[in-house]
Amino acid sequence: MSPSPVSSTPILRRTLIWSGIATVVLAIVAGVVGYLVGQGEGLISGLLGVLLAVLFLAITGISILIANRWYGDPLYVQFFFAIVLGGWLLKLGVFIVVMIVLSGQPWIHPMVFFLSIVAGVVMSLVIDVLVLTRMRLPNVSDISLPTEIPEDRAPGAPTVAPEDRTDTGQADSRGL
Repeated sequence: MSPSPVSSTPILRRTLIWSGIATVVLAIVAGVVGYLVGQGEGLISGLLGVLLAVLFLAITGISILIANRWYGDPLYVQFFFAIVLGGWLLKLGVFIVVMIVLSGQPWIHPMVFFLSIVAGVVMSLVIDVLVLTRMRLPNVSDISLPTEIPEDRAPGAPTVAPEDRTDTGQADSRGL
């Protein structure tokens, strides 16, 4: 497939790159704070919370980027919603399994884990807002305009293709 001409693709890529960089910083902070609060358990809980938050939040952006590869295909809308909905269902299933597995584990510090997940979500939302407010996207995108306005043609007048027109640069009989 050819590269996607969809205007949201560069924006989603930029969001994912910024999120990756911010994740490294947040993981360091959560790891240090977690270690200071709960030693080894806090360190693991902080890192795991940040990792899960970023993983769950990145699945949507990645699924949209994957779905945009089918732009222009007659079944694009169906592919798009199937892939994005599949990503959401994957997130839901993984979240439920991870929470069941991690609940009550002795090596998890619950407060550090919870706060690191919240910090990851807030970080992602801040990055989304920053990218969306600074993007340069035209008000109308991903469309092609018609070359001739049907209302400009007189009823019953023959249709003339643009390449068949002879433009002499002179005014027509109407003085235009």
